[in-house]
Amino acid sequence: MRVLLVEDDPMIGKAVQQGLRNAGFSVDWVQTGPDAELALGNDVYRAAILDLSLPGKDGLQILTSIRQQGRAIAVLIVSARDATADRISGLNLGADDYLVKPFDLHELIARLHAILRRQSGQVQPLLSSGPLTLDPLSRQVSLHASPVSLSRREFALLETLMRGMGGVVTRAALEEAIYGWGEEIESNAIEVHLHNLRKKIGIDTIKNVRGVGYRVASP
Repeated sequence: MRVLLVEDDPMIGKAVQQGLRNAGFSVDWVQTGPDAELALGNDVYRAAILDLSLPGKDGLQILTSIRQQGRAIAVLIVSARDATADRISGLNLGADDYLVKPFDLHELIARLHAILRRQSGQVQPLLSSGPLTLDPLSRQVSLHASPVSLSRREFALLETLMRGMGGVVTRAALEEAIYGWGEEIESNAIEVHLHNLRKKIGIDTIKNVRGVGYRVASP
């Protein structure tokens, strides 16, 4: 799942980017307001983690622009502004959650998962299809109650497909979900990951919809 991190502090940005990658997210990191707006124009992100005090343009202005354009991207504000008025302002302008610095990285990841569940209309944290179950928070997959070991990209691929349950996910959407900036994508990379994934969870679990994309088969 692809996330945009907007943070001007190099130490915080580097730590959060690495922590999110370890948690299975594909993360692009920008450090200024204008760069954030440019990145968001690509419309490839499921969520944005947004600082407020940014060079070039304030985070609340960016948030306002996102919501005025009708974009459904989830937004988690992470800011040192801890006054009640600031938190109320951020939430009223369309943020899905507000976390005050300093923060615990595990809490940030848990809040991000919670936001994405609400965005997808999920009540339970687990994704499931018949005997196949995926837990985004613990990054565990089980088939018939037995654990399945997946690589980082295999997990991200399966999570993207399971979040799109009932619909077809295009090849381009899968690439955008699991690869960030600067990561080279070989022409058959998605097919290779899918081949390896099918060997682990069953060849009939993921269906190829010719000329359109892929979907998780109905249980």
